[in-house]
Amino acid sequence: MTDTPMPDAPLPDAPVLLIEGLQVALPPDADRPHAIERLDLRIDAGRTLCVVGESGSGKSVLATTVMGLLAKGLQVSQGRVVLAGETLVDGARSVSESRWRALRGQVMGMVFQEPMTALNPVLSCGEQLDELLRTHTRWGAAERKARVMALLQQVRLPDPPRIWASHPHQLSGGQRQRIVIAMAMLLKPRLLICDEPTTALDVTTQAEILRLIDDLQAQHGTAVLFITHDMGVVAEIADEVLVMHRGRQVERGPAVQVLQQPREAYTRELLAAVPGMVPPPPRTLLKGPPLLQGRQVAKTYVRRDWLGRARPNTALHGADLQVGPGETVGVVGESGSGKSTLARCLIRLIDPSAGEIHWADTPVHALNERRLRPLRSRVQVVFQDPNRSLNPRRTVGDSLVEGAMNFGMDARQAWRTAEELMDRIQLPRQALQRYPHQFSGGQRQRLAIARAVACQPRVLVADEAVSALDVSVQAQILDLLREIQADLGLGILFITHDLRVAAQLCDRVVVMSQGRIVEAGPTAEVFAAPTHDYTRRLLAAAPQGLAAAPGSGMPAAAPLDAPVAVLAAAA
Repeated sequence: MTDTPMPDAPLPDAPVLLIEGLQVALPPDADRPHAIERLDLRIDAGRTLCVVGESGSGKSVLATTVMGLLAKGLQVSQGRVVLAGETLVDGARSVSESRWRALRGQVMGMVFQEPMTALNPVLSCGEQLDELLRTHTRWGAAERKARVMALLQQVRLPDPPRIWASHPHQLSGGQRQRIVIAMAMLLKPRLLICDEPTTALDVTTQAEILRLIDDLQAQHGTAVLFITHDMGVVAEIADEVLVMHRGRQVERGPAVQVLQQPREAYTRELLAAVPGMVPPPPRTLLKGPPLLQGRQVAKTYVRRDWLGRARPNTALHGADLQVGPGETVGVVGESGSGKSTLARCLIRLIDPSAGEIHWADTPVHALNERRLRPLRSRVQVVFQDPNRSLNPRRTVGDSLVEGAMNFGMDARQAWRTAEELMDRIQLPRQALQRYPHQFSGGQRQRLAIARAVACQPRVLVADEAVSALDVSVQAQILDLLREIQADLGLGILFITHDLRVAAQLCDRVVVMSQGRIVEAGPTAEVFAAPTHDYTRRLLAAAPQGLAAAPGSGMPAAAPLDAPVAVLAAAA
């Protein structure tokens, strides 16, 4: 793009966003000529357009094109992007960079998929929000801080003064995503672009965020371009749905029509891949001692105020958990409930304050890192954010073989294993020579899973491992985990906020709230008849099922308002 400004007169009845014939070219060595090909769309004030499609379909490229943030190597070759009557892009020409900066934040805001890459790690969250107001307003410091504090309360972040002073790494994944959402909503833009904004959020926080976006639309007539792979969210918020595949528009129409009576086979395949809330019949599990076990595991953090006084904060209270051979145990709960703290204690990424931890028959709770290192191949982890798992300066092939070679595998065997894993995660073997930034978010998460499996662990700890994946790829990854588990007798500790995924994958489920395990048991029993009020609230907050219209080609599904307990009883 060039920086040639193109002033034009806004029309009184112009849509908030209009795209005509948009085409974005990929670099010459890419797997196809265009990231986006001949795309048309329109979003009017107060309307929500949901864009769905598999990883690599061009959804995020669409968002970055509208924001003027296209990655290096991508270029608009034809088409127009018009925002609130102003032409921003016309073929290879675009408005100046200074105009893009003026529009971002004030007229359009964006919520990125991965909050750790959107937030500055060296500034506090309050400073980053204040910076946006300093750039776009002439408000005084007191007025800016009052506005930020009010918004932190609006997005339901606890203790706004603490959040203001906290750096991103001091918050949970869900809390970081709410900070990013607050930044996008701070100046009440006319267009809000949301690129998987609820990916990292638990179901109750997700419901709150969706209500906030709905309130913003009602108050200010905001148009929303909502990119997501969660069909339950689409069913709740979309006015229209756009289905994309490999850069092309497959289907577009009113949400009810696309979700209930899809015309295209690809749309039907996407909808059929959505996991249900009804757990499958219980499996016959392998017998044997636990591969991973924690007894009365606790974690207390001690922070000191400016006077040096200790302020303890107990994040985990006396948790008992075990994972047997071939068993998948799910840990669910809201953001900040202690799920990740429990997992990090069990795999000794952080030291527990109390309790015992065993990897198979080896007690590891008191071992130092030198003695732990030779044992770490037994337990591997897939983190929530693949950008923090893959070294951006190394090819993905080097990243995949690194762990296996560190634990004694020779280079040739490690490379053969990496190639076989690429086949399993459905990426070409040639891609081993590429770098992480050359893959989509979903593809990077698949690579992170392959990297962990390459070490041939006995236990795999997956911390929101499929949260960034679209439903079809998610289904493939879940099948992959089951296949690996069946082949190796692998135990899986699966941390997730997606109750649908937990229902389909987990043999047992553990429910956490405020650092405590409040309920645990076989998944079908917990979903059918939860005994704790918190579990009932969690299940009630989950987006409801998608009902298939007769003749749609989709498998029979429960009605949209079917209670969870009734669904489970029907199983």
